[in-house]
Amino acid sequence: MKSAVLLASGGLDSTTVAYRLAADGVDVFPFFLDYGQHCVEMEWDRVNEVLPRGMRRPERCDISDIFNGSSSRLIREADLWKDNVADHELYVPYRTMLFFAAAAARAQTLGIVDVYTGFINSNHAKEIDCTAEFMNGIDGLIDNIGSVRFTSPFRFSSKTDVVQEALRRGVPIGRTFSCQAASNFPCGACPNCVERLYALQDAALVTPQGKVG
Repeated sequence: MKSAVLLASGGLDSTTVAYRLAADGVDVFPFFLDYGQHCVEMEWDRVNEVLPRGMRRPERCDISDIFNGSSSRLIREADLWKDNVADHELYVPYRTMLFFAAAAARAQTLGIVDVYTGFINSNHAKEIDCTAEFMNGIDGLIDNIGSVRFTSPFRFSSKTDVVQEALRRGVPIGRTFSCQAASNFPCGACPNCVERLYALQDAALVTPQGKVG
């Protein structure tokens, strides 16, 4: 049986990849990173809830000390009743590169050569490390380092593409969580929430009033 490490966050994208791998009979080792995000406990609860039945339980790795003192609103939660949150405040420097390095190190330690992620070709202005170009660069960077191979099935996909696949595979979309600004409920206004809502509308799951159709 093929084995793979999956960067799992409890969000829609990585959860959909988990369902695809499960359907393909892959033995998945879900790998969850606590980098000090304010919503870490919500994400941890959701990743334990939404992964396919029968899949290994996720392993949690704490790398939060690296971002101690960060002013990013992904680390330091805003008061959404009082604070205006700008896009650039949702950036965490080198976060994605760190995720890839940690997952590659864990995979090689386990004797696994395949690492999967749910990263998509992001349209977020400040998420320069979530673009297809960045992913292509990561591929070139690791070619001469070790045996680990990265696969990001949605690197050229839109969020609507992900929603459509999630529907086909029976992913519990409503239980996934990927809000950037709030730790206990989706704010509905951050780039992740807006992109998700538009994708749900495109897939005819949500009415213009925001209700599930």
